[in-house]
Amino acid sequence: MAEAKMGINEKIAKLDEMTEWFYSEDFKLEEASKRYREAMTLEREIEQDLDELKNEIEIIDKDFSK
Repeated sequence: MAEAKMGINEKIAKLDEMTEWFYSEDFKLEEASKRYREAMTLEREIEQDLDELKNEIEIIDKDFSK
């Protein structure tokens, strides 16, 4: 079964969870680089999702402004 696409809120919550690891007692320097790259990838996805949402809102706003 295909994995459902996460929404922006879920991605932000996951990024928060990933960030908290760096401040936790579970932090291991050996894992930090890998986890940082994963967090940065997720951050880029969130930015892209927000840009798409902004574009949709701008299009809708133009339609209502007519």
